[in-house]
Amino acid sequence: MNVPNLLTMLRFAFIPVYVAIFASDSSNHMMWAFLIIVLAGATDILDGYLARKYGQVTLVGSMLDPLADKTMMITVIISLLVTGHIPWSAGAAIFIRDAGMIVGSAYFHFRGKRTVPANWMGKLTTMLYYLALCFIFFEASWARTYLWGVIVFSFVTSFIYIGLFMALNREGRKAKQDVPADANRDENPARQA
Repeated sequence: MNVPNLLTMLRFAFIPVYVAIFASDSSNHMMWAFLIIVLAGATDILDGYLARKYGQVTLVGSMLDPLADKTMMITVIISLLVTGHIPWSAGAAIFIRDAGMIVGSAYFHFRGKRTVPANWMGKLTTMLYYLALCFIFFEASWARTYLWGVIVFSFVTSFIYIGLFMALNREGRKAKQDVPADANRDENPARQA
């Protein structure tokens, strides 16, 4: 297992540590729980950087990395929902959007459709969610308003992603239709004899 994948696995290991710290009675538990989120975010940035820089991008890593991100994010959001730091309506909106993206991507992948690779919109959305969590942890008065802004932004980027997906698959279908039916015969003169 290469270093980027080990960092991704470390992010999974941070999840129970976060839960234990967040649920503890320590007077500084929110600060320490937030520190775990920062460390998880740092490993996310570092694993991607190292994988690209040293040519260590793997299929396992490309599947586990977003799974680690989503699992960590869902864990944090559930903990904040249960303790009343964010409203249930916001949690439901986040869940609906993420579940729709995950189920949709898996469905179309297994149907042989081309999927849009990770791009700056997804990274920006994740970064904005992490910022929202920062503001919530530090109890900024406008944190919930900011969170709703990020939720709206995430739905907008999802619709853009769907548009890119449709365009990508339309191009793939058009390219298949543009190939002449007798292209294979032209390449093999022995067949024509």
